[in-house]
Amino acid sequence: MATSYDKALQLNLDSGIYGTFAEIGAGQETANWFFRASGTAGLVAKSISAYDMTMSDALYGHSSRYVSCERLEAMLEHEYCIQLERLAEKRGKETTFFSFCNTVRARGYNDAGECHGWVGLRFQTAPGSEPTDIVMHVRLLDRDTLDQMQALGVIGLNLIHSAFFNRANLKNFIESLLDDLSSERVEIDMLRFSGQNYENFDNRLCALQLVKSGLTDATMFLPSGEVVQPAEALHKRPVLLLRGSFDPVLNLHMNMIEQTREGFAQQLQAKERDKVVELCEITMANLLRGEEGIGVADFLNRADALQQLGKTVLVSRCAEFHRIAAFLHRCTSEAKGMILSIGLLNELFKAKWSRHLQGGLLESFGRLFKEGLTLWVFPWKNRKSAELVTAATFVAPENSKHLYSHFLENGRIHAVCCDDEKLLESTGRDVNRMIRDGEEGWKLLVPQEVWAMAERHARR
Repeated sequence: MATSYDKALQLNLDSGIYGTFAEIGAGQETANWFFRASGTAGLVAKSISAYDMTMSDALYGHSSRYVSCERLEAMLEHEYCIQLERLAEKRGKETTFFSFCNTVRARGYNDAGECHGWVGLRFQTAPGSEPTDIVMHVRLLDRDTLDQMQALGVIGLNLIHSAFFNRANLKNFIESLLDDLSSERVEIDMLRFSGQNYENFDNRLCALQLVKSGLTDATMFLPSGEVVQPAEALHKRPVLLLRGSFDPVLNLHMNMIEQTREGFAQQLQAKERDKVVELCEITMANLLRGEEGIGVADFLNRADALQQLGKTVLVSRCAEFHRIAAFLHRCTSEAKGMILSIGLLNELFKAKWSRHLQGGLLESFGRLFKEGLTLWVFPWKNRKSAELVTAATFVAPENSKHLYSHFLENGRIHAVCCDDEKLLESTGRDVNRMIRDGEEGWKLLVPQEVWAMAERHARR
């Protein structure tokens, strides 16, 4: 693996690459790498840092949030256009131009807030070509400001180097972003490509690879397929989340959301009810364990089905409920609800999910219910006895009965009604078997919009 110095030197010595740097919020740490290496004049056209808000607004226009994707895109547009305006005529035939920008909130004095930033690159893949944009969101996890600045500089350098020398392989591109770093120092929870050479690129694969490679715990994209940064998309919005494998998407899943929606909304103020974001979370825990039969094609099929139904998809590697709860707490301070089945409710009481916590089961539930999160439990029907088990009739393990009663009585756990008990009689495995066996009844269990996807997936 090349060192950061080697990467900077390689870029400096490439006579066909030339560009500008604009960095706000944590020093000019990326540009600094190229000044440390020899041959800087071969690469760096300009380096600027508009720290003051007045100057920043004068250059890039006013923004309601200075550390935002909106501000980053304005910076990229301004810096790239002015570079072409001044240099294209003189050296545009032999030069691939780029503009690197970031806007960052690093650790300040007596500051305990979230440290993060937007990092982007607009660049040509060949002289005179239309530009490509790469935009990513990073979280700076070091406690010390100087360490955060150093990490930011390295990740910016890695992005530029990969854009020019490592763009043929997505996995290598993504994993090289943490060269000379680690996931304990930096998290990348969004990566998006657009423009020249990426018209047919599926950014959802980026989302999957970020999770698989351990660069983030979760990432998300909209029904349109657009990849978004979770904390920005969920900022100050209530969230209702359904966990599942969605293999395939069932009418049951849609019913779980519909039946929970009203009860969850009643807990909100009237002005907040139209802001609720409904998330369908696909946990990649099975994929990360490398189990046979689970791969990229399966993931995209499930995601396509959810998007076809207008759902926002969250991709996570958080098997434990308290971990996905912590992720939601970080993204929004508003109300959060999780929808789950009786089966998953029973899982919450198993020791394996809290064995890494010093406080065991109590700590696990403490983290889960932090900041007002609530669980909305859908019933289960026993196939043999036809008994309907609800949150109210669920029997917790002997040593947790009083704990469960406390959660139920204090509104942390809510029972959700099912208006069509026939939906409870078949699982996703049953539906896939029915499709393979040619039983037409499966269509009563799957939304019509995704029949073709479900059939294609089951017969793979």
